[in-house]
Amino acid sequence: MGMQWRYVKNAAASISIRSSLILVNLLAFTILIVLYIKSRPILVSQPLTHLLFSSLWRPLKGQFGFLPYIVGTIEVTAIAMILSIPMCLLSAIYLSEYAHKRFRELVRFAIDILAGIPSVIYGLCGVIVVVPFIHHLGRFVGSLTTGYCLLSGGIILALMVAPVIISVTMEVLATVPRQARESSLALGTTKWEMVRHVVLKSSLHGIIAAIVLGFARAFGETIAVLMVIGNVAKIPMSFFDPAYPLPALIANNYGEMMSIPLYDSALLFASLVLLFLVGAFSMGAHMTLSRLMKKGFYGK
Repeated sequence: MGMQWRYVKNAAASISIRSSLILVNLLAFTILIVLYIKSRPILVSQPLTHLLFSSLWRPLKGQFGFLPYIVGTIEVTAIAMILSIPMCLLSAIYLSEYAHKRFRELVRFAIDILAGIPSVIYGLCGVIVVVPFIHHLGRFVGSLTTGYCLLSGGIILALMVAPVIISVTMEVLATVPRQARESSLALGTTKWEMVRHVVLKSSLHGIIAAIVLGFARAFGETIAVLMVIGNVAKIPMSFFDPAYPLPALIANNYGEMMSIPLYDSALLFASLVLLFLVGAFSMGAHMTLSRLMKKGFYGK
């Protein structure tokens, strides 16, 4: 009887886990299908190449060119990645490998608080601090700007994803066995050599996952970015030009001007494009990881 009950519990747990997995995938598939159905009117009326590669955004004339929004989304995310990835990795390495335990716990507490701050608070700090700083920086380098520009959006986005990447990276680094560290040091390596050749190499998979997780969130961040990026529908030619990413376009316009033909469909098509961008970014990260593994860079 006892053995049969164990089999029943095991089967129930297995079914629950599979059901949860199916439900999560079904939810993602449903979102994709709904967005496609809602986007279909504009996809039928206008060529996909025109939607993706045209810069003309005149809803009253039925012209919906998403190129400035797509470029703005990619560029602000790229700036945030360039700013945040080195800062986050170095911070996580220092806290995990070099910092005193009491200091580490204190900083982790602060990072947890930063991770929980609402997006609008980051946006307000951006308006009060970052925008004036970029305005003066632009004047210093000879580029006129109001401060509401691509660089301000990238800085705010980098600050927002940093707590996520640092926390997850620290958890990943903590999974490396102490014996591996001690064995490396016993062979005469310096601490940095141990970190570089043992800790980072063993944690590469998890570190890339932390970065992907952070920037999957970054693609969808809306309020803070739209408060500082300028929201001008043109392709930015420098860091000090305003931009208009896709999430800001959707947040600013959905629910308004729905009387304009195809406007509703155009905004849902923007959501579909954003979903594909996030998917492409995640797939690119996993392909990079797979290539590293094939080259033997990642420890098996």
